[in-house]
Amino acid sequence: MEGRNQTHVTEFILLGLSDQGEQQSLLFWVFLSMYLVTFTGNLLMILTIITDPRLHTPMYFFLSNLSFSDICFTSTTVPKMLLNIQTQSKVITYEGCLSQMYFFMVFAGLDTFLLTVMAYDRFVAICQPLHYMVIMNPKFCGILLLVCWLLSIFNSLLHDLLILRLSFCTDLEIYHFFCEVKQVIQLACSDTFLNDLGTYLASGFLGGFPLTVILSSYSRIVTSILRISSVRGKYKAFSTCGSHLSVVSLFYGTSLGVYLSSAAAQNSRESTIASVMYTVVTPMLNPFIYGLRNRDIKQGLRKLFSRETFSAYRILCFRMKT
Repeated sequence: MEGRNQTHVTEFILLGLSDQGEQQSLLFWVFLSMYLVTFTGNLLMILTIITDPRLHTPMYFFLSNLSFSDICFTSTTVPKMLLNIQTQSKVITYEGCLSQMYFFMVFAGLDTFLLTVMAYDRFVAICQPLHYMVIMNPKFCGILLLVCWLLSIFNSLLHDLLILRLSFCTDLEIYHFFCEVKQVIQLACSDTFLNDLGTYLASGFLGGFPLTVILSSYSRIVTSILRISSVRGKYKAFSTCGSHLSVVSLFYGTSLGVYLSSAAAQNSRESTIASVMYTVVTPMLNPFIYGLRNRDIKQGLRKLFSRETFSAYRILCFRMKT
């Protein structure tokens, strides 16, 4: 083992989703399409919330930040994979791998904490409606967002610093389309006890604590809704948190599915394919869930497109006159 140690690693090999050359072109166009849909959908969500004054509320403030996080989350992995397919290269530098892991964990953690804060926002809106604007004031919302960023950055920085202390063997092949922390740690020849401990603690904190807050918030929400006498009132209360509940279910459902598939998979390739669900598919579907289920977002999108269409028409007319 000592003879295979490598004190200075310059690059890793990302084996990707498939070894078959004829599938590379298909994978390129599929992931390019998904990335463009993700980028466009979340960008439209952000622009809609910014340009529509009716959407300047705490719930949509956090939703716009979630859309921004989803764009960055997908951008940490998919562009590099597309570049590797296009150039027929599977190499990623050591520094590039560390950077990719850092930003991937930052935005993955940010997604988790934002979903938690949004659950708390729905709890206050439904269970304490008279005090909602007092509790969820702009200053408090800004503090919550700052805490989400700081916790995500601290967790990601801790993982990267722990990986910096590792030495690696000559086998530097990663069975993934990006530098996944667990698989990078498995390539190390030195002692990984602290890394494994940090991974388990972070998984428990990022998974257990937010999920506990979300379940606690929704248990109180359901209890409050059941006390409403009118059917119309119950439906209106449920509709305000239906989109968020769908996104939470999709996020945690796919994450749990990846975890279970990783434990049951015979090889790393199967778990890699399963991880596409939460790294690419979930960020792509989030704008559609909020856009299709939320009347305010749909109205905001119509206004955005009508405003953009009118502006484009005026520019076209001006150019024709000149």
